[in-house]
Amino acid sequence: MTQDTPKSDALSWTSIADLLGNHVDAPVALIGAPLGERSLTPGRCDLAPKALRAVLPRFSVYDVETGIDLSDLRIHEAGDVPLKALSPVDGFGPVRDAVAGQAHRALTILLGGNNAVTRPGVHGVGLARAGLLTLDAHFDLRDTDQGLTNGNPVQALLEDGLDGARISQIGLAPFANTRRAHDKARAAGISVRTARECREQGTAVVVAQELARLAALVEVIFVDFDIDVIDRSQWPTSPGARPGGISVHDFFDATRVIGAHPKVKAVDLTEYDPSLEIGDLGALTAGRWLCELLAGFASR
Repeated sequence: MTQDTPKSDALSWTSIADLLGNHVDAPVALIGAPLGERSLTPGRCDLAPKALRAVLPRFSVYDVETGIDLSDLRIHEAGDVPLKALSPVDGFGPVRDAVAGQAHRALTILLGGNNAVTRPGVHGVGLARAGLLTLDAHFDLRDTDQGLTNGNPVQALLEDGLDGARISQIGLAPFANTRRAHDKARAAGISVRTARECREQGTAVVVAQELARLAALVEVIFVDFDIDVIDRSQWPTSPGARPGGISVHDFFDATRVIGAHPKVKAVDLTEYDPSLEIGDLGALTAGRWLCELLAGFASR
């Protein structure tokens, strides 16, 4: 076999896992944020970073539909933030600093953990210059008088000083939120886009509209992918997922649009609970999400 002969793929292929390593100059960084404490519905979201990483060898770097090949992309594996048994309050500084420590990257990917990692993630990219886009069935605007939970990161960010006009919330589900939360969102100037709008217009179209809106207001955008936005029949591994959520296909299409946007500086994936797995549906869905995000990024 000559030096130019392609390596046999008889027993293996180049996988997404092969892109990860200690790559100092990589444009993308991956950080695990296994925060599980103070979830409104007790679960094991802290297991998600390990479960997602474990499935990455099963994904090729090539997209047969578009011809995108990620072989040349490098991702810096930053490891997990030590968050075992830490509350959202105590975990805030470590997560914020981990994201800020990757500021020289074009894109930082934060693998939660529950939704409480979103607040420190936004602070990590710079609260004063950031906008927030959420793909989520819920407003996450519960009051903070009983402390920080996975149900109030957006409320906490408003209290931190994030202007509501710099927040877009997409995929909100009926009968999964309160009138009070909706009234709060309206009063704060948050852009609210429901699950029905996503079905009727296309989630990727709605996402593109909101990215354009935010890009006109801010320097960088943080995106919270609360994966319970997906229809529960296709995503049973989040306690907050509901029948009638967005389709997994729409979720993937929207993810690629987000990955491609030049102002998207950091994202998180939250509310994946591997303890609710049916087969390996959750891990494979989360793994495909990462592939779509990277494919979008590669097109920048």
